[in-house]
Amino acid sequence: MKQLTNYQRVCGYLVKMFKAINEDYFMQELELPTITIQSSARSYGHVSTQKIWHSFDRASHELNLSADFLDRPIEDIAATLIHESVHIYALQNGIKDTSNRGVYHNKAFKRLAEERGHGALHPGG
Repeated sequence: MKQLTNYQRVCGYLVKMFKAINEDYFMQELELPTITIQSSARSYGHVSTQKIWHSFDRASHELNLSADFLDRPIEDIAATLIHESVHIYALQNGIKDTSNRGVYHNKAFKRLAEERGHGALHPGG
């Protein structure tokens, strides 16, 4: 495998991972987000609540992974992608999955995550 040494290559690999997660855990129901990497010491990742990326006839949510935590094992990166994918699923299906203005995950998030074999209390998500 080629080394992931530049932004484009890393983002391309993360898109491949997202597509595999979408197929394995969500029966390809998720819309492809725009994956970004930005520094964020507060969390491993986040998803925008609105479709903030626009190009031609397509709008998408942003799924950001923190550059500060990309040196974790690939299994942890995959867990973060699954976690954020659960948020995308909830957004697409009108499910409120957080409380206190998005600060805390609620029981709906816990249920959606556990249905996919993912612990709902994944830190930093």
